[in-house]
Amino acid sequence: MNKVVSAAIAGILSIGCVAPAAHAFSKADQLSLSYEQVKGSGIANRCPSVTGTGSININGKANLVDMCLEPLSWQVEEEVSDRKGSTKKDFINTKLMTRQTYSLDGISGTMEQKDGKLTFTEEDGIDYAATTIQTPGGERVPFLFSLKDLVAKGSTSGPIKEGFEMGGAVTVPSYRTGLFLDPKGRGTTTGYDFAGALMASQNGGALDEEEGGSEKLFKENNKRFEVLKGNVEFQVKSVNDAEKEFGGIFVSTQPSDTDMGAKVPKTILTKGIFYARFE
Repeated sequence: MNKVVSAAIAGILSIGCVAPAAHAFSKADQLSLSYEQVKGSGIANRCPSVTGTGSININGKANLVDMCLEPLSWQVEEEVSDRKGSTKKDFINTKLMTRQTYSLDGISGTMEQKDGKLTFTEEDGIDYAATTIQTPGGERVPFLFSLKDLVAKGSTSGPIKEGFEMGGAVTVPSYRTGLFLDPKGRGTTTGYDFAGALMASQNGGALDEEEGGSEKLFKENNKRFEVLKGNVEFQVKSVNDAEKEFGGIFVSTQPSDTDMGAKVPKTILTKGIFYARFE
């Protein structure tokens, strides 16, 4: 587990970063609701809670289903200055701009013993969500919250109980698809190769070259579908062995949108709760 994730999990535990008890609901409560009861309530964006201090043994291979990740806070890495004028990189709090469509749900996969450790391999489900946050300075940072291609290796060989940890790398696809066109009609598979009246830049022509203008134009005109990497760590806080379900907290670090290669990605730190159960 890297230092950023370890510190983030410690922070979650110290402030009790869990859903308010008054609004907690179980998987059974969720399944008992009708469509009309869920519609417009925000419940579809919530993860069920788990109570219990049991344990779940995994013998061989087991199917993990209904995995849900509900973010509770978002931070972005920025350069900040102190009173002495020196700058350093630190994670600052942000404001969520996306409506209640940022949770991941219905994720499934297999849990099995690999190299003496319990390992979860993600296979299917709603494993990405387009999200936008805003910094205190007003800058909006879009990113694709992702759990794609996760292979999470556990801290032990089991059983799954309070304190069990697992984590691994995830794939973060481009925030925009290849068919996306920017305001000037530029894209990767469709649209123009460069914006109108800027043909000279294609011939190596300088346009504010001392300020990097030509390089900026090149990045804007040459769109790329970039697939980057992130990391996620889970820590189990409660287990209901009767229902074979467990839940806890998670911390995710991943890059933000690059505007198809035109911008340098920022590092996004997402903290929240998760739920999962075995079939």
